[in-house]
Amino acid sequence: MTVLKSSFIVAGMSGGSGKSVATVGLIGALKKRGRVVPFKKGPDYIDAGWMSVAAGIPCYNLDPYLMAEDAISASYLQHGKGADFIVIEGNRGLYDGVNVDGGYSTAELALQLDLPVLLVVNCTKATRTVAAMVLGCLSMSPELRLSGVILNEIATPRHEGIVRQSVEKYSGLPVVGVIPRMKTDIFPMRHLGVTPHQESNSTAQVIADLVKMVENNFDLEKIISLTSSSAGNRSQDTGDRLQETGYREKEPGIKIGVIRDAAFQFYYEENLEALQRLGAELVMINALHDTELPDDLSGLYIGGGFPETSVSSLAKNKTFRESVRRAAEDGLPIYAECGGLIFLGRSLSINGEKFPLAGVFPVDFGLEKKTQAHGYSIFTVELENPFYPVGTRIKGHEFRYSTVERWDGDPEELCLSMERGTGFVSTRDGLQKNNVLALYTHVLAPGTPGWAAGLVAAGKGYRRSCKV
Repeated sequence: MTVLKSSFIVAGMSGGSGKSVATVGLIGALKKRGRVVPFKKGPDYIDAGWMSVAAGIPCYNLDPYLMAEDAISASYLQHGKGADFIVIEGNRGLYDGVNVDGGYSTAELALQLDLPVLLVVNCTKATRTVAAMVLGCLSMSPELRLSGVILNEIATPRHEGIVRQSVEKYSGLPVVGVIPRMKTDIFPMRHLGVTPHQESNSTAQVIADLVKMVENNFDLEKIISLTSSSAGNRSQDTGDRLQETGYREKEPGIKIGVIRDAAFQFYYEENLEALQRLGAELVMINALHDTELPDDLSGLYIGGGFPETSVSSLAKNKTFRESVRRAAEDGLPIYAECGGLIFLGRSLSINGEKFPLAGVFPVDFGLEKKTQAHGYSIFTVELENPFYPVGTRIKGHEFRYSTVERWDGDPEELCLSMERGTGFVSTRDGLQKNNVLALYTHVLAPGTPGWAAGLVAAGKGYRRSCKV
């Protein structure tokens, strides 16, 4: 058995503190020394995608809001089995949660898993005050295992020297890494934030640059020493004793199509694995290049993403759009989230130009520069639908810039009622037609066990009806 060398969480003082730069660089540098399993805390696809590329294996999500404690522990142990290193990136600030008590924060996750934390601090226009900020984090939760500090936005050697000495003198924590101030963003950026790696032409170079930066400015040996512990190794041993959750035999004819390309890239690996564990065979589909859907599908899953960045290509691929519309009319079970919902609409308008889409639902979408919904959501299923039993209460999250410009429908037709979040319109979500359900809310399978079961069951029912 490979002995776990090091497992830790990279946290920050706030969003935009430099966590992703440090995390992706550390993953790439540690990969040269062994197998690295990455995890992302909180609802996120873009950072997780970059972490996955750096590690060379999928990145998994650990979200205390969406997942029960036992589901978090099981995922950490099962996916981390056989790892040399486990690296978890936190979200927002270390103690930022959904309430004044910091519920579901990165700190809470670190305490649950009993993991050490490396704290990234943005040092822009600050020196000794950085030590005060670190001291505040130490005193906020004395039981938290803060093990080292990474200084970000360091301008000069003198700047580094004063901040380093101040942090180590007053907090007692070692400075284990420095991120120099850079003239340009190391990640490719656009108005929506960090560009997903699927849309970047410089992914390999970005990873190489981050690895070089870490190797030149971080003390990797010290990081490994500080974040190695008997607790981490005990967790690994426990993982060896967990019952294996291997995939079932593939069920003949149960093929779930997954549209996964530059336009639709927001998928939790856990969701795909959940479908496979229930016996489904996944068929990857490219909406930008494939001419039509495969003709032997039992169901279709369309995740989120940024269809607006590829909308011209989606609009030009008329035969594919029409094949999706025909499949919906014929009763193929289709589950669509956010970007998938947009694709199933009638059109998307950008800068005054209207692009035709699949036309399953009579909805015209627009796009704003500011987010229209962002954060955790909760909905209750109120009407019959192909996937969720009525009365089911589900936690998820929303992230969108799109707007509903026109909809030829009635809010009472929407099958989901939003307890928290924005939804589609009028605090409701869930457009439905035949065996299609489309919604803005994203769900995470370990926190929503019925999601995969519902999609596979709908697929089985569809195959049976096709054989009649």
